[in-house]
Amino acid sequence: MTTPHIARAILHDDEPTVLPSYLKDQWVWPQEGGRISDISDPATGARIARATTTGLDSQGAVEHGRRCGHENLAKLSFHDRALILKDLALYLQEHKEQLYQISYHTGATSRDHLIDVDGGIGTLFVFSSKGRREMPNSTVMIDGSAEQLSRDGTFLGEHIYTPIPGVAVQINAFNFPVWGFLEKFAPAFIAGVPTILKPATPTSYVAAACVELMINSGLLPDGSLQLISGSAGDLLSHLDYRDHVAFTGSAGTAAMLRKQVADGVRFSAEADSLNAAILGEGVSVEDPEFDAYIRTLFGEISAKAGQKCTAIRRALVPESMVEAVVSALSQRINDKIIVGNPQDDATTMGPVVSLEQAEDVKAATQRLIEAGGVLKLGGPNAIDGAFVPPTILSFDGDNRWAEAVHTVEAFGPVVSVVAYHDRHEAIELAARGGGSLVATVCTHDAEEAAAYAQGIAAHHGRLHFLDRDDARSTTGHGSPLPHLIHGGPGRAGGGEELGGVRGIKHYMQRSAIQGTPDHLTAITGQWHRGARVNKVTRAEVDAGTGTHPFRKSLAELRIGDQFASDLRTVELKDILDFAHTTGDTFYAHTDEEAAMANPFFPRRVAHGYLLVSWAAGLFVEPQPGPVLANYGLENLRFITPVTYGDAIRVELTAKRITPRVTDDYGEVAWDTVLYNQNDEIVAQYDVLTLVEKEHLTYG
Repeated sequence: MTTPHIARAILHDDEPTVLPSYLKDQWVWPQEGGRISDISDPATGARIARATTTGLDSQGAVEHGRRCGHENLAKLSFHDRALILKDLALYLQEHKEQLYQISYHTGATSRDHLIDVDGGIGTLFVFSSKGRREMPNSTVMIDGSAEQLSRDGTFLGEHIYTPIPGVAVQINAFNFPVWGFLEKFAPAFIAGVPTILKPATPTSYVAAACVELMINSGLLPDGSLQLISGSAGDLLSHLDYRDHVAFTGSAGTAAMLRKQVADGVRFSAEADSLNAAILGEGVSVEDPEFDAYIRTLFGEISAKAGQKCTAIRRALVPESMVEAVVSALSQRINDKIIVGNPQDDATTMGPVVSLEQAEDVKAATQRLIEAGGVLKLGGPNAIDGAFVPPTILSFDGDNRWAEAVHTVEAFGPVVSVVAYHDRHEAIELAARGGGSLVATVCTHDAEEAAAYAQGIAAHHGRLHFLDRDDARSTTGHGSPLPHLIHGGPGRAGGGEELGGVRGIKHYMQRSAIQGTPDHLTAITGQWHRGARVNKVTRAEVDAGTGTHPFRKSLAELRIGDQFASDLRTVELKDILDFAHTTGDTFYAHTDEEAAMANPFFPRRVAHGYLLVSWAAGLFVEPQPGPVLANYGLENLRFITPVTYGDAIRVELTAKRITPRVTDDYGEVAWDTVLYNQNDEIVAQYDVLTLVEKEHLTYG
């Protein structure tokens, strides 16, 4: 396979680099002729790359992903895929300098590299951790608890997630060629769905260089990642209900793409939005919240030259604070921002991505001025080539209700300071954005924060609350985190990316399954009550004719291995001793008359935690290994009270076995049920243990 050395070509070749695509596990170059897009450095105007997709086999790419990609990913569990993401992140970490170097040609500064390149790598790390800690080590994920659909328990229902059988087509915006790609790729990969990446042409060479690094790592299964450098061509026409399209870009383009995809194709969009930052009513210039607010506005207007879908476009401030905010923000911009070539050490903000983008910003800013905006700093006439200076507009009086303020987005370093009269008006102004990705509310008043959450949460995908206590620890208004969803309603596209395991589920199908406990156990790899068991009793263990499940390593243990204890009788003395030893002298355990007056208890009853402790004594094997530790209980429920004279026994069944791919041990969840002498369920829960993969020798 020919390696294109994209980064080296961008940095050192005199002739503009023709960008290759990566299809069907090989690098391919487009044919001569057809429409060619020239890509230039916005700071110098020099042409650095050319992109076209003439002659590329997009249909073959889709078929290859569905067939080869799925086949290879299906061989891996969620944990296997998650570990590959970790190794990919480490590999990119070692080679990120070349991504930094070519990213300068997009207009990005060193600070911007941290957001895009390091942010993307960090996203891989987070999804790797989430996949290994919050998902099973299998290829099927259970959603919720099983439902008993028959009285005798022979017919159950449950929901499962499995990978969609098609490809994940990911169409990304120009502003984040690395992070925007990796934040979609990571959840799709863990889900087991192959990706076809179509980056925005102006910065596609950075995405292509990142793909080249990932391919060169040798970590990716064949068919799991493909790249189209240039226009999408007829790619979308080859998709059907099996596939998923994830788009980031303008709301207009999102609407156009929705019409192009066939019925049944999953489509999610993360589009532009008129994000707001609201300064609380009671904040004064002397308050720490005021400084935190100005810092937030400054950070969003300067990062990536304001070319962020999460950037603050509308600063909503009390009428009395407009001039103070404009003055403080202007002063900070004048002190901190030097617009220039990002490769110059003195530069703190680079150009926008292209001359065309600068013209778009200029036109949008002019529309805002014509709608009544008062120019306070910068402005369209100060634009020089692709260099757009930070621009501040102010709107007050009737102008704050002008439609353009809440619908026109200048996708660059432009912010409108909009006056509001009171909290109710601020909520209405924020909502006029028609759905946004994020809003910041800057207030130290908890009641005010709650009022804004109730008033504007439904109009936003994320709310960021800022005050003196979290000003230093916050990751910022415009920083989507892989742990939380990224998206928003209405104009913002209606999608929900990221969000940890939630984002992974976007690339999976939730299906209801119905059948016997044995059917559901076989499908999910998790034991269901009523399914077949391999049972051993205490008498058999003591006689040496049976092996206690706790004496089995993961290599020997099987789902359904079960231990059944003998009965143990509860005496009144046991209850009273436990009460006085622990200090839990609740009347139901110590006062006969009061306990009998309670409709839940027949008389004094045993503590629930006494029964759980006794259950451990009934099922535990005391010798060292293979069980290394008990690390918790889940879903504990007390169902039938136990009084003195009653007896309890326990059944312990291996329910779920999760080997850890990076350790010599795994996790085992044991379905645990306590019964009384009448075979009534007393309590049920899951015991969680760490168990050796292979037997170790203990001295």
